[in-house]
Amino acid sequence: MADWLQNVLDNIINWATTAGIRIIIALILLIISFRIVTWITRRIEKRLINKKKLDKTLTSTLFYALRIVIKIVILACLIGYLGIDTAGLAALIASIGVGIGLAVNGALSNLAGGVLILITRPFKIDDYISAGGFEGTVEDIRIVYTKLRTVDNKVVYAPNGPLSSSTIVNFSEKDLRRVDLNFTIEKKEDYKKAEEVILNVANSHAKVLKDPAAMSRILEHTTNGTTIVVRSWVKNADYWDVFFDLQENIKKALDENGIVMPINQLDVRVKKD
Repeated sequence: MADWLQNVLDNIINWATTAGIRIIIALILLIISFRIVTWITRRIEKRLINKKKLDKTLTSTLFYALRIVIKIVILACLIGYLGIDTAGLAALIASIGVGIGLAVNGALSNLAGGVLILITRPFKIDDYISAGGFEGTVEDIRIVYTKLRTVDNKVVYAPNGPLSSSTIVNFSEKDLRRVDLNFTIEKKEDYKKAEEVILNVANSHAKVLKDPAAMSRILEHTTNGTTIVVRSWVKNADYWDVFFDLQENIKKALDENGIVMPINQLDVRVKKD
């Protein structure tokens, strides 16, 4: 065997028995330690949330940031174990961080927005909100974005910068919601009877609350007929059940009582000379 080939093999064997083993050990420790950190922090997080010692939204965000910090510290320790100069690496990371910070200046506004959302608390995890042209249930609040799940099961990642400065409608903050429905009847119909029929249907629904009481009155007179509004209070979780039930039940009750709802139509008259 040639001397150069023997030297190459000797170098490979020497590297494998020294640096190679260190790299393998470091990778194993990296994987194991990352999994242990994730497992422990999530267990503590769930326990604190289940016992209601801390708010779910704030706890989830803080533990997410804590996991990242611990993993960075572990990575730095393993790099030092491999014999790499961490001082030089830290300077390199700092330089890269400055460059990235200048390049992604918009992300800083999202970071500030995330901090503002956590402080002002306009919504929390599991709330149903409308903001920035989207509606959905808040699944997660991160430092730079908020994760929403829409009613048709889409996932929206909303940047916290625009989100924190936009108008936010929180549908879940209050325990009660009001269901408002409008029904138009022909002008010739007895509006008092229609109000009574509509109100009876609303009050007969098991999920409509007695206090505050439901009401039914004339909302407006239009060219198509008389519009009657019914307003009933329900628990937040029952809103959509009552909304659709009343739509169907009131239409059925009006038909059964012979109260006619107008149909848009166009009358054309032909005039002959």
